[in-house]
Amino acid sequence: MRVEPAPGDWLLPDPALADPGFEIVGLGADLAPGTVLNAYRMGLFPMHVDTGELGWWSPDPRGILRLTGLRVSQSLRKSLSNFEVTMDQDFTRVMRECGAGRRDGAWITEEFIDSYSTLHQLGWAHSVEVWRAGELVGGLYGVEVGGVFAGESMFHRERDASKVALVALVNKLRICGDDRFIDVQWCTDHLASLGAIAISREEYLLTLKQALLLEPCFTV
Repeated sequence: MRVEPAPGDWLLPDPALADPGFEIVGLGADLAPGTVLNAYRMGLFPMHVDTGELGWWSPDPRGILRLTGLRVSQSLRKSLSNFEVTMDQDFTRVMRECGAGRRDGAWITEEFIDSYSTLHQLGWAHSVEVWRAGELVGGLYGVEVGGVFAGESMFHRERDASKVALVALVNKLRICGDDRFIDVQWCTDHLASLGAIAISREEYLLTLKQALLLEPCFTV
């Protein structure tokens, strides 16, 4: 069962009050599980800024992937049978792989790993692992609040392995209904090719509010 962590000690900024286009709406606080979980429910996520301070982000526009919008190319469809997929079998290792040797993963510090590993133990953070011949070759992780899976990062050591993880995640969530979505933070060209779209912060917060009425899909 999911265990609600103790409430955080910080009053996080309301992203609805942020100026349009500004991504960082607050600095400071901590990565206590209660603080982080509350942030996702508010539409925020943590990541260090260039100064090293802990930032609370609310991109405008925001990237999301609706479950019915996933695009699976013919080549990716063929790749699906080349891998084995598990979920929540090696969460911390997936986090470390996401941060290993990648400039865009440098923010995944030990502090982040400790915080999200605790959220995993409490039943809120989840991972998808992609294996080939017994080796971990891809995966992703994130936090699920209500009907939202807030995707944090993914990695691959073989072609298409991270995409296979995403397909598996979408298939998992669709079991619980198509009215859910994956928060991908920013709609990069890569994610757009998979079906992600960009919406305004205002629309995101309204969509989040409705999704939070749903029960999480992952069982623990």
